[in-house]
Amino acid sequence: QVQLVESGGGSVQAGGSLRLSCVASGAAPRTRCMGWFRQAPGKDREAVATIPSGGGSTYYADSMKGRFTISRDNAKNTVYLQMDTLKPEDTAMYYCAARNYAWCQVSAAEFNYWGQGTQVTVSS
Repeated sequence: QVQLVESGGGSVQAGGSLRLSCVASGAAPRTRCMGWFRQAPGKDREAVATIPSGGGSTYYADSMKGRFTISRDNAKNTVYLQMDTLKPEDTAMYYCAARNYAWCQVSAAEFNYWGQGTQVTVSS
């Protein structure tokens, strides 16, 4: 019912920046909490940041605070993840996700729709 398409991933040197975009379509994407998650090989999928439908009360994982910024433009049905001061440990597949609720949760299990992911690789 909700389709999500990520873009903006790529390879970057440590200390560099990337901006990920996620375009949502389908059933009322503007009313839903949106989030970014990431998964590295051999590791669990973890929350990076979430943002409710109204665009306030954002959440960031501790390791991303001060470096990553989530935002959304509901007029464009798009959520962004600005990633600055990237580190090699940020290397992962990054996924955009949506919930069936306007407010957010942290667990990946609480999200109902997922994009295909975009790869981020940070070299030393």
